Amino acid sequence: MTDFTKLPAEERARLYWRENLRLITTLIVIWFMVSYVPVLLVNQLNNIVIGGFPLGYYMGSQGSLVVFVVLIFYYAFAMNRLDQKYGLGDRDR
Repeated sequence: MTDFTKLPAEERARLYWRENLRLITTLIVIWFMVSYVPVLLVNQLNNIVIGGFPLGYYMGSQGSLVVFVVLIFYYAFAMNRLDQKYGLGDRDR
């Protein structure tokens, strides 16, 4: 594994932001899919029943919210790892 802390600050910042933007783009695509795809497939999803509720209803009322919260926690976790990787964590100051 490369020790990114030994790179020049400008190069390290460029690589850091590239990874950060890749992470954000991935999470936004997941957010979009969870928000809009179930709406397009609601008739097919309603054929599946979970806990007495059609899956289309569940995804609209609870499922997407759960995914959003998981995305928030994952982003915080991934950014902490990324900060440590590039020597930008709270303990590195």
